Amino acid sequence: MTDPQVAVAMLGIFIFTIMLGFPIAFTLMALGVGFGYYAYFDADRQWRAFNRAVESGADLFTQAETWVGGFLNNRIFDLFVNQTYSVMSNDVLTAVPLFLFMGYIVERANIVDRLFSTLQIAARRVPGSMAVAALITCALFATATGIVGAVVTLMGLLAFPAMLNARYNTSFASGVICAGGTLGILIPPSIMLIVYAATSGVSIVRLYAGALLPGLMLAGLYVVYVIGRAWLNPKIAPRPPRDENAVSGLALVWLLVTSFFPLAVLILSVLGAILFGLATPSEAAAVGAIGGLVLAAAYRALTWQRLQESVYLTVRTSAMVCWLFVGSWTFSSVFSYLGGEKVITDFVTGLDISPIVFLILAQIIIFLLGWPLEWSEIIIIFVPIFLPLLPHFGIDPLFFGILVALNLQTSFLTPPMAMSAYYLKGIAPPFVQLVDIFRGCMPFLSMVILAMILIYVFPEIVYWLPNLVYGR
Repeated sequence: MTDPQVAVAMLGIFIFTIMLGFPIAFTLMALGVGFGYYAYFDADRQWRAFNRAVESGADLFTQAETWVGGFLNNRIFDLFVNQTYSVMSNDVLTAVPLFLFMGYIVERANIVDRLFSTLQIAARRVPGSMAVAALITCALFATATGIVGAVVTLMGLLAFPAMLNARYNTSFASGVICAGGTLGILIPPSIMLIVYAATSGVSIVRLYAGALLPGLMLAGLYVVYVIGRAWLNPKIAPRPPRDENAVSGLALVWLLVTSFFPLAVLILSVLGAILFGLATPSEAAAVGAIGGLVLAAAYRALTWQRLQESVYLTVRTSAMVCWLFVGSWTFSSVFSYLGGEKVITDFVTGLDISPIVFLILAQIIIFLLGWPLEWSEIIIIFVPIFLPLLPHFGIDPLFFGILVALNLQTSFLTPPMAMSAYYLKGIAPPFVQLVDIFRGCMPFLSMVILAMILIYVFPEIVYWLPNLVYGR
């Protein structure tokens, strides 16, 4: 077999192995080191060293030591160590554990239930008021955490029963929770965008600026759909009695000041510091983590146990992301060295397709990968395969990254592997069927597709804010 054929076999073995359920990070590292040993093995150098030992009259033990040492003296081990050090010292990735800690501490500080209750009261005159409040709460909370499972689970315990008790349609309420919980991987400060920036080399500041309007647009489409559907068919989202949750204007302002504004100010402060160049993402994330602790203390929810849980979850998730990077970069380095990247590049460029067709094909592949894989695995492992092809088709990596972030929303909402639906099913009442949750996700899935089409047709939605703030 030629080296490019070995590289293609390496990729095929990896895909087959992860389909069997093996841990992805360790599979990447094992395949990278294993095939890297073959790629970097220099048999001539080993024989020369061994012959020198024989000719010098060395004893059998020294000859055997030279022979074994020749096997172990392989550059793949140096590469693996260097890749590990590069990941652990990456300035962009430093922001990941800090943002994670901010999200976990906010999640455990009972801030979200106050926020949902306040927004429910504020929106009580709007059709589908409880669903609108749930969506806005999901957007804020998902933005603070960036962890889809945590948002869907917590809002499923908090808002989903409240909507069911208010006689909301089960599918409608399910779709609101599932769709709202995924917004955090798109709206800055998104951890997914940090990972994409580290993978692609795109400026995280421009990436955040480019993602802000698409994220708000998608959240707005969700809200418009919910209000329009509730207005056209009031039975799926009954209005609350006029006297229910009625408060005076002053009382409502106080509720907003004590529940909505603290979290909103924290998120906007972190995001604003990044966008306007007042702080690096890591510095802003550190301030956000401290702000999360201050909020938890202000709400008298900062206990030693909650702090321990937040630290443990932060370390566990950060370790997963970092080891995925180590494995991915080792795997991709060996894959490229063997000529696998050139095989893929030559194949795609030989198809003689237009940039728009390439974008559509790439998004379809990422959409399908979203069924068996998490977003972190797609961004770290498979997106780098597409990145070298972007210059050939004249596609900006920033624009491509925003499309990928939008596309990954669909992977959480599309049956049969819609992870948001499974998160919600795990904590929903027994009478809520999985098919009901799937049915509720489909309209929101169409909103995501509509948002992607709008960005295809009007790319200035992505470019307007970065160009305004940072120039072209």
